[in-house]
Amino acid sequence: MKYLEKSIKEINDLLKKGTIKPIDLVEEAFERIEADKDLNAYITLNKEEALKQAKELETKEVNNLLFGIPIAIKDNILTKDLRTTAASHILDNFIPIYDATVVEKIKAHNMIIVGKTNMDEFAMGSSSRTSYFGAPKNPWNNNKISGGSSGGSATTIAARHVPFALGSDTGGSIRQPASYTGIVGMKPTYGRVSRYGVIAFASSLDQLGPMTQNVLNNALLLNVISGHDPRDMTSSHREVEDYTRLIGKDIKGKKIAVPKFLMSDIVDSEIIKTIEGVIEVLKENGATVDYIDMKYLDNAVTLYQIIAMGEASSNLARFDGIRYGLSHKDPKSHEDLYLETRREGFGKEVKRRIMVGSYLLSGDNAKTYYNKALSIRDDMAKEFDKVFKKYDYVIGPTTTTTAYNLDDPMDDPSKSFMDDVLVIPVNMAGLPGLGIPVGFDKNHMPIGMHIIGNKFEEAEMYRLGSFIEDKLNLDLNPKGGE
Repeated sequence: MKYLEKSIKEINDLLKKGTIKPIDLVEEAFERIEADKDLNAYITLNKEEALKQAKELETKEVNNLLFGIPIAIKDNILTKDLRTTAASHILDNFIPIYDATVVEKIKAHNMIIVGKTNMDEFAMGSSSRTSYFGAPKNPWNNNKISGGSSGGSATTIAARHVPFALGSDTGGSIRQPASYTGIVGMKPTYGRVSRYGVIAFASSLDQLGPMTQNVLNNALLLNVISGHDPRDMTSSHREVEDYTRLIGKDIKGKKIAVPKFLMSDIVDSEIIKTIEGVIEVLKENGATVDYIDMKYLDNAVTLYQIIAMGEASSNLARFDGIRYGLSHKDPKSHEDLYLETRREGFGKEVKRRIMVGSYLLSGDNAKTYYNKALSIRDDMAKEFDKVFKKYDYVIGPTTTTTAYNLDDPMDDPSKSFMDDVLVIPVNMAGLPGLGIPVGFDKNHMPIGMHIIGNKFEEAEMYRLGSFIEDKLNLDLNPKGGE
């Protein structure tokens, strides 16, 4: 029986009746993962502990909808006693001594962690090809990327190994791979989900979020991981709401903005045509859709390069070969220990970003570049504020193309940022962004749409996302219903 093909409600009912047990779900998940091991979705599996936890849950009451459900965790999120590498050689054998807050919440709901998913090294990249452990593959076409940096989480969800996964999003790293693999990915409002226990890339941009096969599951997981955390100084005190409450509601009277920049010739024509088809569906069902001009969107990539690289160089200074992780053997001096450890431990893309970031923050450059970027970023956020005074949502394509080939050249350092040009503005403004699948290109590769909401309006975004999901009713199983 393929229990993991059923809805979460159906699985929950079967668990409550005793028809199945959590171990049935966990064993099925590992069978699926093993059958697709060539996809390289995972860095570390948690099989022994997951099976042990599943057996222990047999004596407990099924007390919530996600009880006993398998989940995958991106490998930059700390998991106590389970290897966490951030896909980097420098943390190849790092075993955390505590759980991230989101992991604590998942365990409190008796979800079962099956493993740590592959990703770009320290989340730096847009294809997951910077991983020390090799790139994950796209289940729709194994010769194509699954996106990044949360590529492993996207792969395992798209391949239907497990119903839930966590990703992190600094400049599109949840929504872009969701688009490439035909799944649903949410980057919540900055501060909505605690970052405590997450290996930092760019602290003012990073945010954790759920990656799932459908909108309802996405909202259910966001319910679990949201909330204030006193250990995260950027964590919001705003009360957690039920993010599923508007799912299934109509969109009559809703006002939707489509920035012209997002629908320009930087985007493949097949994607534009698909999004235009969705817009017609929205209009036919009572929504108002306007094409608008928005300032600063074309500055987003430049701002991201400055802010993200600057913060990365600061955050990664802690990897020095002394406290944890890789340590160079037989150094000649303290300086030699630092230099050789970082030379051996970091990959090319991470080194590049550290070097550029260090330059941007050095001396007067901090005022010239970083502080100026923060100022323009604030202007971008204010521009979004103006739009949301008139509109309920902003929509557009998630990516400029569908997933490209794994062997495409990586020698253009700007490409990794241009891959995320449509989604980076959301991180700049601290807004929530939801990626949903809306169709396929001529090669049957998934096309994604991007829904942007006002701060803390995730429930409204799930309303629109679920409405589109229901109307399109796409077959999103890359194995064709096998």
